[in-house]
Amino acid sequence: MSTIGFLHTAEVHVATFRGLVAELAPGWQDRHVVDPQLLADARAGLPVEDRLRERLAELADTDVIVCTCSTIGPEAERAGALRGDRPMARAAIAAAKGGRIAVAYAVESTVEPTTAVLRDEDATADLVLVPCLDAWQFFEAGDLPAYHAAIAAQLRAVDAEVIVLAQPSMAPAAALLPGRPVLTSPRAAVLAATT
Repeated sequence: MSTIGFLHTAEVHVATFRGLVAELAPGWQDRHVVDPQLLADARAGLPVEDRLRERLAELADTDVIVCTCSTIGPEAERAGALRGDRPMARAAIAAAKGGRIAVAYAVESTVEPTTAVLRDEDATADLVLVPCLDAWQFFEAGDLPAYHAAIAAQLRAVDAEVIVLAQPSMAPAAALLPGRPVLTSPRAAVLAATT
């Protein structure tokens, strides 16, 4: 039986990705390593490469490794893991068809890696940044419904062909935006890793 390994920077992601593996790849097993310090260090501008490699090594016996954190995605990709937000970026470029892509984010450290992966897929992508920084306090407090509601409120009036939720933790906010084309990384990452 194949095994997918996940590197997360928040414990809350384990249940999300475990559920997606059960739904989308029922023949697969899943293993998870969680290290919040990776995101904390990256947000503080500290190097994360050595610690990241140590954590990825804990998943070395799996068939494929996905790094779910968009902030450290570039370093994880360079270390040989699948970058969790790359499949979403590809889908966003295809769906936008040259139109505007709104990039919503709740932590500043996500802006550069997310815009970079979108531009890596299409250097001419028309990106509109939508900061949802006030929402992060709710995530840190463990109030996920308030976190997702704050993100959705920020996005309701955004004019774009596609909305990208830059962080996996933001994904449930998509359900609060009915009728809007919203892309998230968790589902796309699991599909890309297991097919």
